[in-house]
Amino acid sequence: MKYLLKNGRLVNEGQQVIADVLIEGSFIKKIAASISDPTATVIDLEGKLLIPGMIDDQVHFREPGLTHKGNIYTESRAAVAGGITSFMEMPNTNPTATTQALLADKYAIAAKSSPANYSFFMGATNDNLEEVLKTDPKTVCGIKVFMGSSTGNMLVDNEKTLTGIFSQCPLLIATHCEDEATIRKNLAEYKAKYGDTMEMKYHPEIRSAEACYLSSSMAVELAKKYDTRLHVLHISTAKELSLFRNDIPLSEKRITAEACIHHLWFSDADYAEKGAFIKWNPAVKTQADQDALWVALNDNRIDILATDHAPHTIEEKSGNYFTAPSGGPLVQHAVLAILEKVKQGKITLERAVEKMSHAPAQCFKLEQRGFLREGYYADLVVVDQNKETLVTKESLLYKCGWSPFEGFTFSHAIDSTFVNGQLVYHQNKLIEGNNGMRLTFAND
Repeated sequence: MKYLLKNGRLVNEGQQVIADVLIEGSFIKKIAASISDPTATVIDLEGKLLIPGMIDDQVHFREPGLTHKGNIYTESRAAVAGGITSFMEMPNTNPTATTQALLADKYAIAAKSSPANYSFFMGATNDNLEEVLKTDPKTVCGIKVFMGSSTGNMLVDNEKTLTGIFSQCPLLIATHCEDEATIRKNLAEYKAKYGDTMEMKYHPEIRSAEACYLSSSMAVELAKKYDTRLHVLHISTAKELSLFRNDIPLSEKRITAEACIHHLWFSDADYAEKGAFIKWNPAVKTQADQDALWVALNDNRIDILATDHAPHTIEEKSGNYFTAPSGGPLVQHAVLAILEKVKQGKITLERAVEKMSHAPAQCFKLEQRGFLREGYYADLVVVDQNKETLVTKESLLYKCGWSPFEGFTFSHAIDSTFVNGQLVYHQNKLIEGNNGMRLTFAND
């Protein structure tokens, strides 16, 4: 197929410009002020934004083994409907992706079912270093290390194992950082004080800022010691921000950081209304923490925006503090949520596109993605600035059937999504039958 996108407002590499884009096959063939091609299908984008698709470097799509919550097909459909064209999925499925064979199984599932482009993290445990070191840096996004137990049984707390991973692994290491001993101590104290009816508002005090800092500072110390390529996921506290630099460009950083939509949207004041439906690990914390995250995102101490999309069923989320799991679905409205914050003045449109698309591509050394450039894959999103999006239960594409944004009206709408030059979503309709590609990386 050939598509000619006319008169779009391109937001790319710090600039906005009205231009035409010619898509031929999987790639952007040409970008110019005016293009004519009688053989192409013409789509007029006058008054609409054209941006590179979001690259989400942290999702949990639950397949294999946890598919009552979601699967690669259902969640990737929601992702492309939300303007996410590529995702990197975490290993805490069932079984966990902690061997090369189990990792290959996930790639095989995605090749058959995902409309979005995909990669999967190899999971580290206390005793699988040999398997971790077999991971191909050209075709796998990185290694995931849970330095806090979170959801699943993949806690890596053996000092010798951590030293081995950080000193020997040539791939990017992505860490979930919360100190397990601190969390267990806090949990015991709060349970003794409040019992089984403990309110959800205490979650950020149990999974505290101190627990986050102890773990993330340890990861940074290890990375500095061994010159490891470290990426710290879902930063949630002001205290952790001192660990990250903004005095060098992203291309020179060995240690990078990510912020997630929920930590930038919700605060501890929202637990009273939302309860377990905004229970995440790390926890949604104070307004002061959120404010600090926005400052760090804008001054480049935080490099990437992501979702940490992690669906659970409504029934599971309806439990008490001790039984309701952490995590929630976000991919369908992540881009819209950030565009809402653009409208509110929290971040510029150019910087938002940088954090959603350019920076993930640079951070992970993705090949030919993340930018509107001739010769790059045509992973594109059309945004209608003049159409609102009301989040209703009926409009959700997640298998779990709920969203923390239900009832909210976003001031923008995702009009169309192209993945590898194929139109996969257009004006509220998913176009089935188009599969994404396995992401590749320019690692030595």
